[in-house]
Amino acid sequence: MTDAEARVLSAIRRIVHAVDRHSKTVEKAAGLTLPQLVVLAAIRAHGQVTSARLSAAVSLSPATVTVILDKLEARGLIERYRNVEDRRIVHSRLTASGAQVLARAPRFLHERFVERFAQLPAARQEAMLRALVEVADLMGAPAVPAPAAPLPLEAGLAAEAPGG
Repeated sequence: MTDAEARVLSAIRRIVHAVDRHSKTVEKAAGLTLPQLVVLAAIRAHGQVTSARLSAAVSLSPATVTVILDKLEARGLIERYRNVEDRRIVHSRLTASGAQVLARAPRFLHERFVERFAQLPAARQEAMLRALVEVADLMGAPAVPAPAAPLPLEAGLAAEAPGG
């Protein structure tokens, strides 16, 4: 292995370790897994949301979102209800307990990253993007569709109308 290869692998390990460490910190502080917290934050941002829209917003499969919603509902952090006009449509909304969990949860790792990344000159941002895309390609990582809306940062996602 060349020095450059070893340094690249070390950098990748540092990124994986940072994500893992932050996930554990979040889980310990909030009592939720990172995907559960992301879904909860997206529900807060939408106000009310169908699982299909939620799945697209957080880039998780519908089956995964359903399992997460089941767990969040069992803990009293969300409630689900049927649309009065079309009973096949089920919405989720945050409960007061869910809002409290989010209020005391640590910030998402990507929020800090986005703040720091925004401070870089545009040319450096573009170079970093190209390099990361190439690394993902070299690792054989499948392409992940961009979320239908930005991930739930504090600014949040746009609220969804009740029928949607």
